[in-house]
Amino acid sequence: MWPANKKIRVMVVDDSIMARTMITNGLSKHPRIEVVGTGFNANDAMAKVGQLRPDVITSDVEMPGMSGIDFLKQLLPRYPLPVILVSSLNLRVFDALSAGAVDFVRKPEPGQNEVFITALTQKVIAAAGAKVRPGSSSLARPAGAAQLAVPARLGSKPSLDQVIIGLGASTGGTEATLEVLKRLPADIPGMLIVQHMPTGFTQMYADRLNRLCQMEVREAKHGDEVRRGLALLAPADYQMRVVRSGSRYTVSCTSGEKVSGHRPSVDALFFSMAEQVRCKMVGIIMTGMGRDGADGLLHMRKAGAYTIGQDKESCVVYGMPMVAQNIGAVQIQASCENISSVLLRHLNQV
Repeated sequence: MWPANKKIRVMVVDDSIMARTMITNGLSKHPRIEVVGTGFNANDAMAKVGQLRPDVITSDVEMPGMSGIDFLKQLLPRYPLPVILVSSLNLRVFDALSAGAVDFVRKPEPGQNEVFITALTQKVIAAAGAKVRPGSSSLARPAGAAQLAVPARLGSKPSLDQVIIGLGASTGGTEATLEVLKRLPADIPGMLIVQHMPTGFTQMYADRLNRLCQMEVREAKHGDEVRRGLALLAPADYQMRVVRSGSRYTVSCTSGEKVSGHRPSVDALFFSMAEQVRCKMVGIIMTGMGRDGADGLLHMRKAGAYTIGQDKESCVVYGMPMVAQNIGAVQIQASCENISSVLLRHLNQV
């Protein structure tokens, strides 16, 4: 947790002077933030970062010369600083997250600068003091490094058809969720995933997970059935909940009120699972700021769910899992890389 009496020193990197000015002025209005400098491109930023000593960097992804991705590859081994990406609706944002950025915001639509600055400010505060893991993914894996073995299938065990898994994450969660899912087999019980993410990116993120993981992954649509071998990702700006009809389960995706400050909300999903699911269930809470999902996970545990929390050492931000642990919602903690084995061990006992 960043000390409340210590200002967060921010460096703003963007090739657009209008964007740099807008971000600088917007962030500077917050009493906890001090913008200590800017970079007009990645090379300029690399030349200044050692002198400016920022605590957090905001960076465009698409810049002339050195891209935001190459900037991260050069920056993080020397200066392991939290980087918040400022991105248009572009698939390359996920490559930049793979290279070590901790979070991202979508560039503002016309007339949305105030909303954008509010979101960016929240993410800067969340990122201050975050644990940076440069090059933790396949994008940065050296040539010749060992690849993960294809996870062994669970097989046609009827009891596994009656299991639903819920997973929630926020800051740092895009890569953490991938780390879990890519270690799970194609015939995993039905999974429901909430990842806090700007509008427009959840479809691309689901496609990325689908490409890199064994199970089918797609963005959820209202009425989708929960079934083995399928992971459904809550669409941005919609609440995803479980709906029971006899022994059959589907999801509702609605544009209702925010829950625990979020839409989609992990709590909205977990509370619905606790109330609706009558078969066996598992709840997993991962890296993120705040407490979204903690209360819902506690209700799941009280309803008989097996609950897993990501441990402090492997979290980018140990917020949501910490609160869940402190209120007694978590049965077992595990590192990001070990959550899958904990889950599979439990499923093999079902």
